[in-house]
Amino acid sequence: MNESIAHSGVWPLAIIMIVIASWFFYRFFAPKTWKEWASAGLVQAFIIALYAEMYGFPLTIYFLVRFFGIDAPNLNANLWSSFLGIGEFGMIISMILGYMLLFIGIGIFIKGWRELYQARQKNQMITDGLYQFVRHPQYTGLFIALFGEGVIHWPTLFSITIFPFIILAYYFLSLSEEKKVLRQFGEQYKTYQDTVPMFIPRIGTWKKFATNQK
Repeated sequence: MNESIAHSGVWPLAIIMIVIASWFFYRFFAPKTWKEWASAGLVQAFIIALYAEMYGFPLTIYFLVRFFGIDAPNLNANLWSSFLGIGEFGMIISMILGYMLLFIGIGIFIKGWRELYQARQKNQMITDGLYQFVRHPQYTGLFIALFGEGVIHWPTLFSITIFPFIILAYYFLSLSEEKKVLRQFGEQYKTYQDTVPMFIPRIGTWKKFATNQK
């Protein structure tokens, strides 16, 4: 491979994006327990690897060139552009779709965080708002945002591989959190647990959930 790879080597922008994304994440998902830190650590690794490849060194593309013989005349740091051979147009489409999911996910987890914060301030159990659709909307929003940015917009070997582990980590974290809520609210929360899904809204409620409607 002798060609230069477009959209790479911009390390100052990579560092800026990592700092901004990390600050935003910890602003709403400030970890306290070791389980929270473990889950947050996976997301932090996802963020660093994603933007390091997006703007810095396209490790995924180099790996594919080395082991799969991809050597297109106009290699691009974006996987969709290089691996599928659809050029800049493919990158634009994936960027649009990815950003749509990213901002939808951000909106969901901010609203979910605020609703939970308000309920905790009043020492109340929350079952309305986004919590009428799923028990952990802030985590669902996080998953949607990460999927949009790290799988649809700019997929890398690391982001695709670690994404399922992020979901698994927050699944176990949610189980731990629900045990505490069960001790606090008892049968009331058990009934809520039996009727409302953990992360994925029921069929027919996705539109209301994604648009933050009641």
